[in-house]
Amino acid sequence: MTLLTAADERGLKGLSLDSRVRQLFYSLPRETVKELADRIPVESRNQKLIYMRDGKEDVINVMLRPIAVMPDQVSYFHVVSLAIINALKRLPDLYIQDFAVREVVPLNSDEEKWLWDTWQQSHREDNPVFGRLDAMVDFTSPMWKDSLNFVEPNLSGVGGIHLIPSCEQAMTDAVLPTLQSHAPDLHLEPGLDLREMFIQEILDHLEAIHRPNGTLCFIDPKYAGDGPEELAALTEYYKETRGLTVVHADPSELYVRGGEVWYEDTKIDVAYRDYEVRDLIAMEKDDGLDIKPMKILFKENRVVSSMAGDFDHKSTWEILTDPRFTEKYFTADDRHYFKRHVLWTRRLRDCRTTDPEGITVSLLEFARNNQDIMVIKPNRSYGGDRIVIGPSVSQGEWATAIEESLSGSESWVVQRLARISVAEFPVIAPDGTVSHEPFYTVMGFAPTKYGVAILGRASQKQVVNVAQRGGMCAVLVGKYGKTLHGPR
Repeated sequence: MTLLTAADERGLKGLSLDSRVRQLFYSLPRETVKELADRIPVESRNQKLIYMRDGKEDVINVMLRPIAVMPDQVSYFHVVSLAIINALKRLPDLYIQDFAVREVVPLNSDEEKWLWDTWQQSHREDNPVFGRLDAMVDFTSPMWKDSLNFVEPNLSGVGGIHLIPSCEQAMTDAVLPTLQSHAPDLHLEPGLDLREMFIQEILDHLEAIHRPNGTLCFIDPKYAGDGPEELAALTEYYKETRGLTVVHADPSELYVRGGEVWYEDTKIDVAYRDYEVRDLIAMEKDDGLDIKPMKILFKENRVVSSMAGDFDHKSTWEILTDPRFTEKYFTADDRHYFKRHVLWTRRLRDCRTTDPEGITVSLLEFARNNQDIMVIKPNRSYGGDRIVIGPSVSQGEWATAIEESLSGSESWVVQRLARISVAEFPVIAPDGTVSHEPFYTVMGFAPTKYGVAILGRASQKQVVNVAQRGGMCAVLVGKYGKTLHGPR
């Protein structure tokens, strides 16, 4: 059965671009779809779309059809997501000056000491943060702006720098030629290459800290054997395409000599980190690792993301949605974007606050009475871990989740439940049958001052995450034409 989008049903100047792509897949012969399904994994491997599971390579699943967006949509996503990132950059300073912020975005004592020890005036002048903001959005809706709801920030160890352009290229090479042979007026292309935008941000920061043409070090759990193989791939990419000096290291491989940080025989000028500060502190306490090299890099403003990256708690959304903070610290334009697109979120605790309508309420009472529109999440976990979706559990389970969140040492949040967007993708059964099935989708927006890239993920589970064996979906950019239209 064909599922029509709102744009289809209302007949808005013909089909939206994404709907046109979806309808095109309905018309393709079964054998053609099967050929495309065979090509995608090959191109994904060629593009090094690899996820390590227990030390073994697993090619990341790429959904068979692309999601199509229009340039004006991409421009809007860039403006809004960059405004949010710039707001989050301010959190270390707000934490230092405002006790109320400390209550909402709590650091443990070791993290706080790290902040006091390393945060300098230079960070305020040039604060490098590279992040990805996960969101729900329906690209095909005529109300696509109103459908955009940001779920959470990711500001350190952000996935996607290699994955996004590689996924788009795999789709462009494996699928797009076939689509264009059947629809010559279909114009789709990859978005701006996040690898290039990212490295330009790094080069800009090297200039700002007076280390032009310096060495970039990717720092991550190099020998963990789990997760996407991004940073190793990026290291090789920048060496081959840019001729840059780039190294890939584990924190245990860094050392200090002559006041500088080194990896083997290479002096490190700036580092991109796939570690939170609390992880580094645990390595020192539990494993006896010398973290002095990392502390030097932080103090000298040579880490991307800076200490601001450790404020990517889900509770940061409270700073952006509570009038006691927004009226005090942010501009009218910021408040407009936050109110329209950032999901109402509160750190779960016994307090009075404003509800999504701006009415002052008891937070616990409000959470208990509004199970059907709420979700409870651990404040600082990743990968869709331990999320309690209000409408999906019993009243007793919801009450228990609230009580358990209050009784332990871990911080939790309660958040307005966003409507999960659904898109159809072709699926091939073991017997060769082709069907078109609905999948939940979540988008990740990675903004830089040069543009934004979009990480698409799809799953038939309500918690959508590649780590939970979901699939990536390539988001390609189209053009307006006589017969192709985007939602207005």
